[in-house]
Amino acid sequence: MYGNVAHNIYVQNNVGIESPAKLIEMLYEGVLRFNAQAKKAMNDGDIEKRVYWINRSVAIISELIATLDYNHGRVAKYLEGLYSYEIQLLNIANIQKDTAKLDEVSNVFKGLLEAWRENTNVAK
Repeated sequence: MYGNVAHNIYVQNNVGIESPAKLIEMLYEGVLRFNAQAKKAMNDGDIEKRVYWINRSVAIISELIATLDYNHGRVAKYLEGLYSYEIQLLNIANIQKDTAKLDEVSNVFKGLLEAWRENTNVAK
């Protein structure tokens, strides 16, 4: 029990010191990780875990939408539409138990993560 408390405090402190760019990267990685867990649950026929992991991905994407800065041109509006579409795909994947839809969302976030990493490395 104490190990979990210590780990949670470490994670909270670690996130508190990360740069905004690193936090976005971590959120993208989270979507990928949660989608993989949802796919496993889907393949195992575990409804409860499938719903749990998909909801975690949706929560991250919703947070990404909430933090968009519309003062930086059309990119934010584009990302809002893309993120919203990915949420729709996750909901369809959940209802229809469709791993192909999960894979589609994961592929988009792999591309976003790669582009984000390239962009933040160039900016350094």
